[in-house]
Amino acid sequence: MATEEENVGNMKRQLAKIFDVSLRATVPEETDVEPLVAACAGKFGDYQCNNAMGLWSKIKGKGSQFKGPPSVGQAIMKNLPPSEIIESCSVAGPGFVNVLISKNWISKSIQKMLIDGIETWSPRLPIKRAVVDFSSPNIAKEMHVGHLRSTIIGDTLARMLEFSNVDVLRRNHVGDWGTQFGMLIEFLFEKFPNWEEVTETAIGDLQTFYKASKQRFDSDPAFKEKAQQAVVLLQGGEAKYRKAWAQICEISRNEFNRVYERLGVQLEEKGESFYNPYIPNVIKELTDKGLVEESQGARVIFIDGINIPLIVVKSDGGFNYASTDLAAIWYRLNEEKAEWIIYVTDIGQQQHFDMVFRACKRAGWLPLEDNKHPKATHVGFGLVLGEDGKRFRTRNTEVVRLVDLLDEAKSRSKAALIEREKAAEWTEAELEQIAEAVGYGAVKYADLKNNRLTNYTFNFDQMLNDKGNTAVYLLYAHARICSIIRKSGKDIEELKKTGTIVLEHEDERVLGLHLLQFSEVVEEACTNLLPNVLCEYLYNLSEIFTKKFYSNCQVVGSPQETSRLLLCEATGTVMRKCFYLLGIVPVYKI
Repeated sequence: MATEEENVGNMKRQLAKIFDVSLRATVPEETDVEPLVAACAGKFGDYQCNNAMGLWSKIKGKGSQFKGPPSVGQAIMKNLPPSEIIESCSVAGPGFVNVLISKNWISKSIQKMLIDGIETWSPRLPIKRAVVDFSSPNIAKEMHVGHLRSTIIGDTLARMLEFSNVDVLRRNHVGDWGTQFGMLIEFLFEKFPNWEEVTETAIGDLQTFYKASKQRFDSDPAFKEKAQQAVVLLQGGEAKYRKAWAQICEISRNEFNRVYERLGVQLEEKGESFYNPYIPNVIKELTDKGLVEESQGARVIFIDGINIPLIVVKSDGGFNYASTDLAAIWYRLNEEKAEWIIYVTDIGQQQHFDMVFRACKRAGWLPLEDNKHPKATHVGFGLVLGEDGKRFRTRNTEVVRLVDLLDEAKSRSKAALIEREKAAEWTEAELEQIAEAVGYGAVKYADLKNNRLTNYTFNFDQMLNDKGNTAVYLLYAHARICSIIRKSGKDIEELKKTGTIVLEHEDERVLGLHLLQFSEVVEEACTNLLPNVLCEYLYNLSEIFTKKFYSNCQVVGSPQETSRLLLCEATGTVMRKCFYLLGIVPVYKI
């Protein structure tokens, strides 16, 4: 019974359980058959069980009583146990069993959610703890649009997993270690003799500071030598160099936090330097297992089918990305006990992570089968393009600063609200808050609604349009729902306790069914690590509410007012949870 309760809001899983009983009765000798249940948009049903054809290919020729897939489908339908979920069934084509969901069951399930809370609809995943490694900018370098994608996608994946009752360790694997720190520290000493008192204001823009130190490094051999020596002193733990390093990291961190605050993103920093002490033992373990070999002075791991090796110790004895990433995986598996480690970086790093994961499989740290835990997954994403179809940059070929980009989204959003004369209706604080929610929400949604593997074009006019598949349209639709409930003058909390949902009109049923599919959509988005699946669900929910239900079913003042207000509240509740999972702040008036 506990498992029944666990998936109380997940219609697809509930149906799978019912079909599982039928499959065991239909083909008791086939023990490894999983129910194949999928939502369908046909006129014959809401869901379909597609086991008949696969079963027929397994059992034909074994002296079975069945004549072909349709007769298997008929038997599956006949053996279904009685259930309040199912209104009726039919068999179509090569044995597809179509299921029509009971209207009463849809109503009861939505009402139960309104009383017990949307958390009762959270999916259950087969893991308890995950690491999501995302954002991960480099110290002393500006965060750019690629980091924006990693930050937005990673935050949404973390939120969806957290909603699914997974303990998520959100990790910011910042680039805070490496040879560039030698030149930065030496340049700091040179520019600011009293470097210990130096402030963020004095250094100014870290990006410019980085470029100036790089120019010095490239053009002055004496400075270059001092910088290389500084790396050795820093890595050896020399106090003065450690302190200067920490100072540079802190200034950079403050810059990153300005972006994270605007986006409402929480992260715990464990940068490259954190894993540094673990590298020697990890390399030793891999060497003892016979994975590490000498090649052209470096120490490498060869991966079957890939012609370049994974270098784990460079020819000068130094460590690199691969050494750090292997140490990080070791730490995440052994110290943090993660069952799923998810890396959100651009698609260009796919081969690197593939090689790292395959090395971990050879070492026996990860199982060879991809469907077993613990597992590691690379979540790649495409480029952000400008209007010209090239990488998104400002006019002078510099990469756009993220803080400026987000501030511009907010100011454009505010200008649009002022144009609609909202400044006269609202307080200045309300105007600011709504401009922020709409502006930042628009940037996030424009990214998340695309399949992450594709490139997308950054266009303020499109993302701030209030028509079409945009955050602005969705936020307005939500505000409209809140306005309907306000105008009714009814106490919605009281109605939840006393009212009843009745799905008489066809469009009420369509809306109710879509609401009930929320849990299985979140589960699919988590399992495949695709936020666009949730965006598509949210957009369709908005379209069904606006163009079907609201257009054809009068709410306030109708005989069905109570039931329809409860449907409005259920839609608002599901929309708000979708917004939350996408990192978007809802607005309640517009």
